[in-house]
Amino acid sequence: MVDDRVSGSTHTHGHSLWDRVVEEVRRLFIIFIYLWAMFALFILDETVILRQRGIMFSPRAGFAAINAIALAKVMLVADDLNVLRWVPKRPMIYRIVIESACMAVLFIGFNVLEHLVVGYFEHKTVATSLPVLGGEGLLGMICVAIIMFFAIMPFIACRHISRELGPGRLKAMLFETKVGNSG
Repeated sequence: MVDDRVSGSTHTHGHSLWDRVVEEVRRLFIIFIYLWAMFALFILDETVILRQRGIMFSPRAGFAAINAIALAKVMLVADDLNVLRWVPKRPMIYRIVIESACMAVLFIGFNVLEHLVVGYFEHKTVATSLPVLGGEGLLGMICVAIIMFFAIMPFIACRHISRELGPGRLKAMLFETKVGNSG
């Protein structure tokens, strides 16, 4: 098996198209689950805060799933296109921080683009189509970017560590019990 550390995917020369499709779907599913959990927690937090202030808020469970699948695909494509190939070879922490920051910016950019496209079809102006992120204005957008940066960082870190350890090693370390180890 050839480990393609640049794109983050593992492709085996000679494997069928079906095997590659299954691998891509597996990667998409893993990213989706992480993002869905993260967005669901954001919605839960928003619900708790609003209810504490006496505002009844109906959680948008569909929002978390739809955004998670859309952004998982964006993340997968960005990873496959190796958009961070310009990052110099430095210690892993630099790549994790830079990739986390880029993903936060990419997520916010796609959120803004999504709102602009919906606004276009609803015949709204650009100003009324822009999303309200973290409150109004630049400060709200910066706050959301910082939250996204730190929220996506554990996923990015695990992915980089997994690549360094080699195929299947992190999974084995996390999910398999070693017989004979006393601690």
